[in-house]
Amino acid sequence: MIFLTTTQVAQHTMKAVIADPKTGKTYGKPLTDEDVKLLVGKRIGETLKGEVLDLQGYEFEITGGNDTQGFAMRKSVPGTKRKKLLISGGVGFKPDAKGLRRRKTVRGNAIDTDIAQVNMKIVKEGKTPLADVFKKEEGEKKEGEQ
Repeated sequence: MIFLTTTQVAQHTMKAVIADPKTGKTYGKPLTDEDVKLLVGKRIGETLKGEVLDLQGYEFEITGGNDTQGFAMRKSVPGTKRKKLLISGGVGFKPDAKGLRRRKTVRGNAIDTDIAQVNMKIVKEGKTPLADVFKKEEGEKKEGEQ
């Protein structure tokens, strides 16, 4: 068995997926270490200012997320750890037949450093549309690649 020290473990990058309910589009944004520090401890259903993600004027509501192994965050589970629940539907399980229940592993409702993706939706719009903001970022990346 191999044991790794904290310096040998690769840092996981966290990503924010922002949903725009008006247009039905989603936008992905990689988060910096400073952004992650501000998100740790927040729970599903809480709102946060857009300045945390460098999007002035916006306000977002946290709607869910996944950890690094792909387990979904569930609002009804308190804390940051994983739990095995007997569930009949909702986040983490989609039953094929009526009355079907399964024991599934889900993640708690609080954001931790083990979370890989945080899902959010726009509650309050900013001055510039997200489509324009993310179009500029994509254009910068494409210019840098060539």
